[in-house]
Amino acid sequence: MKIKLIIFDLDGTLVNSSVDITNALNYAIGPYGLEELTIAGTISLVGEGVTSLIGKLLGQSAAEQKDVVLKRFLDYYSGHLTDFTLPYPGVRETLEMLGDYRKAVISNKRTDLSRRLLEDLGLSDYFEFIWGSDSVTEKKPSPVPVLEMLKKVGCGSEEAVIVGDSNFDIEAGRAAGVRTVAVSYGFRDASLLKDADIIIDNMLELPSRLEVFNGV
Repeated sequence: MKIKLIIFDLDGTLVNSSVDITNALNYAIGPYGLEELTIAGTISLVGEGVTSLIGKLLGQSAAEQKDVVLKRFLDYYSGHLTDFTLPYPGVRETLEMLGDYRKAVISNKRTDLSRRLLEDLGLSDYFEFIWGSDSVTEKKPSPVPVLEMLKKVGCGSEEAVIVGDSNFDIEAGRAAGVRTVAVSYGFRDASLLKDADIIIDNMLELPSRLEVFNGV
């Protein structure tokens, strides 16, 4: 059965947001004597959502400050969403080429931030739905957001594919029964993407690779 719906991850897949997330995290943890994060350090932590990320940074010793640090992060990040964030090479062109497909975003970033980031970059109109960590009851790697998106769009699992840069995307997709495409250029090491049906090195490869799923 041919693919009707393409679900995209956001950070590390459509956009490189690593610098802006790093800057916001360093602002958030600044008063607490924690070592400043590098971009590489941030990339190694992102994926499960900012609440989980900040919990990891603070550890048990400063866990009581979690809500304050989270607010500091959100206050700063919401004002600096796209200072340095840009679409990855080929993303905009690929979305243009995929005009006949229904397209959605499922991110572990909060919904309002995900939507505003895509709006600021002029990408939001490509997507029928933009969902974040607070759109449904569970986050990736749970299959729940993918399954709920299938219901929302009204297509079967065999008619959908998820595209992402992390094992969370692949695990969520496989558990939901949809085909999976991993991008090698994102935030996760390629060794974590081996369970994907297809791995691509540039988003421009996606249209031709979808033909494999469509039996062309």
